[in-house]
Amino acid sequence: MGTDYASLKKGGFMRQKQRDNFSARLKVVGGNLTSEQLLAISSVAKKYGDGHVHLTSRQGVEIPFIKLGDIEAVKRELGEGGVSIGVCGPRVRTVTACQGADICPSGCIETHSLAEEISNRYFGRELPHKFKFGVTGCTNNCLKAEENDLGIKGGMTVELSPEDCIACGVCVKACGEGAISMADGGIKLDESKCNYCGRCVKACPNDACRGEPGYIVSFGGSFGNRIAKGETLTPPIRDRQTLFKIADAALDFFAAHASPGERLRPAIERAGWGVFKSSVEAALHE
Repeated sequence: MGTDYASLKKGGFMRQKQRDNFSARLKVVGGNLTSEQLLAISSVAKKYGDGHVHLTSRQGVEIPFIKLGDIEAVKRELGEGGVSIGVCGPRVRTVTACQGADICPSGCIETHSLAEEISNRYFGRELPHKFKFGVTGCTNNCLKAEENDLGIKGGMTVELSPEDCIACGVCVKACGEGAISMADGGIKLDESKCNYCGRCVKACPNDACRGEPGYIVSFGGSFGNRIAKGETLTPPIRDRQTLFKIADAALDFFAAHASPGERLRPAIERAGWGVFKSSVEAALHE
């Protein structure tokens, strides 16, 4: 009986050019690995590979030159070190994330626990084609949210408290969009120019700029053979419960409308952006 390469790929072992050699794709959520996991990966790479690992463009780790006969031993020894095998093919892939508000001064949202929750809910779900989530903590957009089928970017909706303003002008200098101005000794906000970066909130020394964190969601991004920027169809989302309702709606739409081998973007374009937006808005207002 021949080797079932399709099942191996589904299980995270990708066939190499070299006969009966495979690159083992590991599950890494939000780019985080513990030191214990790194030791386990190093040990397996030395014992079963050629001693090196590859870091992918999506924060993943791959161990190349795994022999066909060693695959079960590799899975067992990685598992003993707390490392799971990833997935390939038409299903929800590894979730990427930056360090977020827990570590980064620019962060507007906490990213790692969100990436973990997304992974726990959706990782490995079977779909017509691959589906990628990306989480970035602020509008600096280090993780390039709009490249993903569903991208999540942290932001802040700003409210001004003119009575607390001391007219120092720090918020005006902090705003790179020209959304805040000083007039008649007080601050004014042009909401049409605000990109939710939250810099004014972080810079204000007297709480005259206040921000409510939220999730800016984009849909239909891709950066492979076809490059497309994800589209934002909703105002910033305030809570995770609503965020996951929207994610559920996007995945259900994809499962229902996409042809095999078709990404979310062309599926939306074929069904119509209006149809897709209606699905998202229905979930938003449940």
